[in-house]
Amino acid sequence: MKTPASLKNKVAIVGVGESEIGRVPHMSGLGLNAQAAKRALDDAGLKVSDIDGLLTAYSFTEPYFMLGSVLCEYLGLKPHYNASMVVGGGSPAVMLKHAAEAIAAGQAETILVCAGENRATGQSRDATVSTLLAVGHPYFEQPYGGSIPGYYAMIAQRHMEVYGTTREQLAHVAVQTRKHALLHPNAHMKKPLALEDVLAAKPIADPLGMLDCCLISDAGGAFIVTSAERARDLKCKPVYLQGIGEYHTHEHLMCAPSLTEFGATESGRIAYQMAGLGPGDIDVAQLYDCFTIVPILELEELGFVKPGEGGAFFAEGHAGISGRLPVNTHGGMLSHAHAGAAGGLFGIVEAVRQLRGGLGERQVDGAEVALVHNEGGILSSHCTIILANDRG
Repeated sequence: MKTPASLKNKVAIVGVGESEIGRVPHMSGLGLNAQAAKRALDDAGLKVSDIDGLLTAYSFTEPYFMLGSVLCEYLGLKPHYNASMVVGGGSPAVMLKHAAEAIAAGQAETILVCAGENRATGQSRDATVSTLLAVGHPYFEQPYGGSIPGYYAMIAQRHMEVYGTTREQLAHVAVQTRKHALLHPNAHMKKPLALEDVLAAKPIADPLGMLDCCLISDAGGAFIVTSAERARDLKCKPVYLQGIGEYHTHEHLMCAPSLTEFGATESGRIAYQMAGLGPGDIDVAQLYDCFTIVPILELEELGFVKPGEGGAFFAEGHAGISGRLPVNTHGGMLSHAHAGAAGGLFGIVEAVRQLRGGLGERQVDGAEVALVHNEGGILSSHCTIILANDRG
C-alpha cells in the first residue's frame, strides 16, 4: 500500500473556538458555527478577510445542500477554497487533513474549519429517531429496525464475548469523562456521575444504557489552519501537525470485516509513521466516544493497550488527568458536547488547548504531544491526528 506524502510540520493550528453549548434555543446552526468561527479568529488574532479557505461538514437541522457555500455567504467570506465534507463523525479530522494538503499544495494560505448544529433544540424527538434509523443499509438493515445505538451495542456485545469486557468497565468510561467535563467551563453536563447512575440508567440497546450514549447538544466548533511559516507571526502559540492518517473499511455494519477489529489500527499506523512517533510518545489522547465501547476499542487499536485491555484501563483510572494516558480531558461527546460533526471537532480544540497549557485543574502536566482520533459511521471511517507544541 502506498504511503501518503508526509505533512509533518507543514501546517499549524493557530486558533480554536467553540460556541455556547447545551440547549441554545436562540441560535441557529449557522449562528453556532459563526460564533465558534469568530472565537477562533479572535484566538488567532485574525480577521475574516485573512481567511481564503473554508471547510465544513453537514447538518441535519439546516435546510441547505451546499452548506460550505452557505456558511461562506453567512460569514462574508469569498474564499478560493471551499467544500462540505460528509465522513460522519470522522469529518473534522479528515477536514484537517484536506486543509493541510491544500495549504501544502499552495491552494490556500489560511483555512477555517468549522462544524456544528442546533441538534438539541432545532430537531424534534421524532426527527432525531429517524436520523438514528437512517444510517443502516436501506435494503438490508433499515427494514429490520436497526439503529445507531443498536449497531454499537452489537459491537459491544462482541467485544464482551471475545475479551470479557464487562458492563461495569463500559460504565467507567462515562464516569471518567464526566469527571473531566466538570472541570470544563463550557461543558454541557455539569452534574457529577457515579458508576451506579450509569448502570441504573434507562436501557437503550443491551448492554448500552442512556448514559453510555453521547449527548444531543446545540454546539459549534472551529479551528484555523495555516502554514507553519505564517503561524510563527500570529497571536497564539501554534500547535503543529506531526502526523495524520485516514482509513475506510465499510459504510454499513453488515459489510464490516470484523466486529472487534476496525480501521483505527491502519489510520494510526500512518499517523505514527508520519510523525516518527509511537503510542509511548503520546501525552494526552482525545478519542471519539459516541458510545462507551468506542474509546475502549480505539485505545486498543491505536496501540495504547493490548486487545481486550481497554475496559480495564478505564476501570483502573488510567484515563484520568493524572493517569498513564489522560483521555478526553474536556469530557468528550459523552459529557462535553455532541452536535453532528462538531463532536469530534471538540477533541481537536481540546488537544490544541492542552498543548498550549494553562487549563488549571484540567491541564495535563507536561503535555507536549497529543493524539486525536475521529471515526464516522459505525466505526467505518477513521482518521488519526498527532499534534505537538513544537516542530521537533
